[in-house]
Amino acid sequence: MKKALMSIFVLWVLVSTGYGDAVYKWVDKDGVVNFTDDYTQIPSQYRNQVQIDELGESPKVETPASPPVSTQKNEGAKVDIYGMGEDYWRAKVAPWKKQLKEATENIESINRKINQGIEEDANKRLSPTQWTMHLANRKPLMEERSKYEAQVKEANEMLSRIAEEAEEAKADPEWIK
Repeated sequence: MKKALMSIFVLWVLVSTGYGDAVYKWVDKDGVVNFTDDYTQIPSQYRNQVQIDELGESPKVETPASPPVSTQKNEGAKVDIYGMGEDYWRAKVAPWKKQLKEATENIESINRKINQGIEEDANKRLSPTQWTMHLANRKPLMEERSKYEAQVKEANEMLSRIAEEAEEAKADPEWIK
């Protein structure tokens, strides 16, 4: 088993040398050895035991006392405790903000169509059969509205999670607004 894990690790390191500067290694509670090149992907309970394999000409292994800090911090740019800056956080919330905006606009459009139909029907004397038919014609619109309402809910939940992550990372709250 160790031989297989080591082979996978060596292959992974060889393939990923062009993609990152460090490989983070930790052992979880079940004894499974895990690897990643993104510090933020390490569960918080294992961050104090991480070993870093620096990729390049002189590999070295060390255990960080704190999360790695990007070079942006050295240049004076503001970053969170994991070295992630404003661009990272804005990129993380952007697709969810877009989904929220589009779904909200679609709901408003569908509501206008439904209300227009209701207003048209209010000025007519409809038989019960005609009324049922008009309601049946609005059913696809209501189903479509439900789909967009689910998208709004999903986007709001994800934006809330990202806000919690940003707070944990001590990121500037303005970055996710």
